[in-house]
Amino acid sequence: MIQITEQNGGIIIPVKVVPNASRDRIIGELDGALKVNVSATPERGAANKALCKLLAESLGLRTSQVTIATGQTSPRKTVRITGASISVIHAITTKE
Repeated sequence: MIQITEQNGGIIIPVKVVPNASRDRIIGELDGALKVNVSATPERGAANKALCKLLAESLGLRTSQVTIATGQTSPRKTVRITGASISVIHAITTKE
């Protein structure tokens, strides 16, 4: 199960990012984190931007409402989301 928590007015979610994938998509749960494939390369923050954009679009949020909290250069990250409820996030993390 994905460990989604509320903290400082936002929602924190652990994410495992797989860059250089064939397409951007939310895969599902992997070892307590949300597994996400992005087609961008992990160079100059491109994969991080693609991750934030994909999650924002999936939640109906602006890209600025989804930020990388920790793990800027790691495939394992924590993402901070503002403007969405935990129930909505649970819905996108379990639909794929």
